[in-house]
Amino acid sequence: MLRLISATLAAVMLTALPAAAQKLSLGEISSYLNTIQSAKSPFTQINADGSISTGTIFLKRPGKARFEYNPPEQALVLAWSGAVYIFDKKVSGQPETYPLSQTPLSIILARNVDLGQAGMVTGHSYDGTATTVTAQDPKRPEYGSIQLKFTGNPVELRQWVIDDGSGSKTTVVLGGLENTSLSNSVFDVKRVGN
Repeated sequence: MLRLISATLAAVMLTALPAAAQKLSLGEISSYLNTIQSAKSPFTQINADGSISTGTIFLKRPGKARFEYNPPEQALVLAWSGAVYIFDKKVSGQPETYPLSQTPLSIILARNVDLGQAGMVTGHSYDGTATTVTAQDPKRPEYGSIQLKFTGNPVELRQWVIDDGSGSKTTVVLGGLENTSLSNSVFDVKRVGN
């Protein structure tokens, strides 16, 4: 039942996207991603097990992200200083840590996004409403891929699906990225719990 609700929620969210005029080029998408310097958005996350989480994401390029989850979730995910830290507030101790370069999220947090790089884009399609680009690190495809969904007029990132390389997929639907000035302290792992 939960999987059916998740699938229905995803379908409703995608059909609610505004219409785009045409398929966006990889150059247009790269240029758009490179204009995102500091932004936030509410998000809905559909987890691999079908459960749904909500919260707010904060992005600051290059290399910084913060996923603040709404209750009852007690997790905080930070990308900072080349690593991804997953804090579980229910469990004290050290966070799970992974190199950012080993996650598909590194593609959109890069200093310079260039989807035209050889081997990076493995899919580029348009469904009449949104342009979808599937990308991976061409040097490390075993780390998974990210499928990005954009609308046009103006170009806007609406959703991504991360495949971690083992077949586990997590979908993040954005509620609308809003440019905002963010201090580096928002992403600093040393400030968690302080």
